[in-house]
Amino acid sequence: MTRRIVAVLAAFALAAGLSACTSENDGLASQYRSGSNQGYISGDGSVEEIPPEQRGGTVEFAGTDTEGTTIRSEDSLGEVTVVNFWYALCGPCRTEAPLLEEVYQATAADGVAFLGANIYDGPEQATAFEEKYGITYPSMLLRGDADLKLSFAAETTLQAAPTTLVLDREGRVAARFIGAVQSASILRTVVTSVAEEGS
Repeated sequence: MTRRIVAVLAAFALAAGLSACTSENDGLASQYRSGSNQGYISGDGSVEEIPPEQRGGTVEFAGTDTEGTTIRSEDSLGEVTVVNFWYALCGPCRTEAPLLEEVYQATAADGVAFLGANIYDGPEQATAFEEKYGITYPSMLLRGDADLKLSFAAETTLQAAPTTLVLDREGRVAARFIGAVQSASILRTVVTSVAEEGS
């Protein structure tokens, strides 16, 4: 009898958990079943801040944006750089997009750079997303670019979109947002804190 009750409770908990992960906008379950590999592994928006003395080396990368322009890590050395990993069908990516743009606009004059890293889409889909959500900073395209993927592999799981990295002025990872950024004020606080280091 006890085993039956435990089994029923476990089944109920599993069903509740699955329904909580479902969104009418994404259709991710059907994408997974069809083998399209377009699902996301979303975190809870938690922030991991890394003290300067515990940070790894400079993250070096080079990629092509939606307009075919080459973007290199050295372009933003000396600036705090926010790198957001996203793709167009990711529901949490849509939710956080306006928050990222808000912080970009608020901090650009302070020498903070923003850069998207689209993990799945081609230029057309990525550009349509940027236009819809008013994103004005560039995004690199990771699809088909093994070297660019490898550049970030040690810093974040590329399948876990959205993820946002904050790189310090030396290009080292100073903070990670695992999952969608929950508020513009939290992101801005972290970015400002990193920007003020050593000042």
